[in-house]
Amino acid sequence: MTLVSRISMKTQGEIEAATCEGMARFELEFMGRGPKNIHAHLIGDLLLVRLQGVLTAAEQQLVKSLPVENGRNLLKQVRTQLREAARPIMEAMIQEVTGAKVLSLHHDISTTTGEEVVLFTLSEPPVFREAKKK
Repeated sequence: MTLVSRISMKTQGEIEAATCEGMARFELEFMGRGPKNIHAHLIGDLLLVRLQGVLTAAEQQLVKSLPVENGRNLLKQVRTQLREAARPIMEAMIQEVTGAKVLSLHHDISTTTGEEVVLFTLSEPPVFREAKKK
């Protein structure tokens, strides 16, 4: 590996930070509201993104106004459909950040805590350089 390619290569932390930035931007532009908190964790060929505080005011009202089971199921169905519609956008962003193709995407949301989890399975573990020790 040449010196130039090592310098341009991201660290694991930079990949995780870029993932957070991309997912936060996606949430804001596509879903209408950004998360209050977001963390990404790269574990081999898995990229886990945890978003907190993602429910819109309308979604919170929907969950409260319907019987618990109905509100939760309806919200999860809508969020799943929106994720599936936007899947190519998210996959392209993740591939650009990691350099690996997305094989699968898994998603769930808690109507109680407003926490959402998105898991990307990648075609291979992303190549990254070691962070410099301080």
